[in-house]
Amino acid sequence: MNKKGFVSLLMASVMTAGMLAGCSGGNNNKEAANSNTPAANNNQTAEGGFADYSQGFKEKVKIDIPVYERAFEGWNVTDNYYTRWVQSEFGDKYNIEVNYVPITRSSEVTDYEQLLASHKAPDIIFHYDMPQALTYYGEDVMQPLNYAEIENYAPTYWANMGETIQQYGTVDDQNIFFFAARPEADNFVNIIRKDWVEKVGMKMEDLTSLEKYNEMLLKWKEAGLGVTGGNLIKDSFNYTYAFRDWPVDPEYRALYSDLSVADFTTADSERFLRNLNYQYNNGIVDKEFYLRSDDNKIKAEFVAGKTGNYGFYLTNNTDVFAATLANNPDAEFAVMPPYALVPEGNKPQGRAYWPFGFIMGINYETSAEERAAVWMYLEWLSQPENLFKFQNGVEGENYTLDAEGIAVKNPDYKGESVLALNNNKDYWALVTEIAQYPDADKTLKANLRNWSPAGYEYLAEDMVKYYNETAEFRTPDAMFTTVLEKVNEYKADLNSLFQDLYVKTVLAPEDEFDATYQEAKQTFLDAGYQEILDEKQAAIDAGQFR
Repeated sequence: MNKKGFVSLLMASVMTAGMLAGCSGGNNNKEAANSNTPAANNNQTAEGGFADYSQGFKEKVKIDIPVYERAFEGWNVTDNYYTRWVQSEFGDKYNIEVNYVPITRSSEVTDYEQLLASHKAPDIIFHYDMPQALTYYGEDVMQPLNYAEIENYAPTYWANMGETIQQYGTVDDQNIFFFAARPEADNFVNIIRKDWVEKVGMKMEDLTSLEKYNEMLLKWKEAGLGVTGGNLIKDSFNYTYAFRDWPVDPEYRALYSDLSVADFTTADSERFLRNLNYQYNNGIVDKEFYLRSDDNKIKAEFVAGKTGNYGFYLTNNTDVFAATLANNPDAEFAVMPPYALVPEGNKPQGRAYWPFGFIMGINYETSAEERAAVWMYLEWLSQPENLFKFQNGVEGENYTLDAEGIAVKNPDYKGESVLALNNNKDYWALVTEIAQYPDADKTLKANLRNWSPAGYEYLAEDMVKYYNETAEFRTPDAMFTTVLEKVNEYKADLNSLFQDLYVKTVLAPEDEFDATYQEAKQTFLDAGYQEILDEKQAAIDAGQFR
């Protein structure tokens, strides 16, 4: 296979040739110091079994575990109550030093590239989306795995995830990936100013299509209320789902569904862009949508009362409602029906998650003992009592148990064992994406508590209702079982080019939309997208996708 060097085009201008050459050495001066060959599997004994580390390693083993670092005042992501608890309860027992490596959530690929180049990358290389995980694999920075080894050192984890790992973890006939669980649930919600809807003589149940939504937006404009929110599309591309025909042909899905590259040239994109162009030219969308490049900027417009909708992950400690009410005391909120953004005659399609959370590989420089220690850590983390503490904290301080055994959080607790944002998820997401209880009803009740801000429980309930109603119309992106070299080569440049081209198309006068879009499409194709489509089509024809 003609695999690419691991530094992407994004970093090419700042990485020197020496750093590129250095990436084939050992990240932390570990095993495999002179090439990208995997560390030797020396956990196996002469008898064909595996070395017994249940009483601890003879010499201290250090493992580097990645954890997202988010803005949180006063929080030390690598040294806190929970990292010290892990060391005390797990690390010291097995003579393992557990070191947490911060990865910036908003620039994680860049962080990993820099860490890999400087030979300081953690033992686990993770990402949420398969295209980027395959990119790492194609860069030769992950070592092939022995699944029997995982089962030996992490039997609980393997019992939970072994079937998924065996189904999805193989690339080019090599065992490469392991995964975290992803129970079927989602707390992303699009809320709308219910009071604005009613001020223009409409009701929430009137929002049955995109056409009805646009009709309402024109009434908002006439009444001087505000506009629909907008943001710059970048880095993640799933904006066309509602504009697609249903059902989606699997090969069409494989060709065009890709979080890392926009399907800019499809009829679906044209429909999306034409609608946004209409909204822009009629003054019913945030006129500076292309400047809203992160959540804080999008949220600020909603809180200020300038926009009437806002999409975010609903949690019980969100401040968006209180902040909005501070500026607009009469504000009322509702969950936007998913049908409101779907053209008449279409289905409320969406991107389904794959049946796993984190996609993970082992750093190619990680030694066999370090690899075994990683499996042992996942095993320890998979034990219900350890997972429960990581997710909830200390009983009597962070939470109390109700009569059903569900943790009731103390929102005012500020002591030593205070939880990080999102209930410490960035630590325990290595084994599961969502906290669970032994039965589904209890899990739902617990989730609703975690998702429901006080006084807005109905929002979480409506969110779950709509999620279930639209389940049949969610489809996952195709998963290719081979590295797409052209995607890796062009995606960074195409992402940047897409931003320029789509904004230019949307901002064009309505009578110039067709000409502007046709020219933009050709530019996009010529910049590498046609080569990506050709490569994907060849893989599709060869059956190299799921």
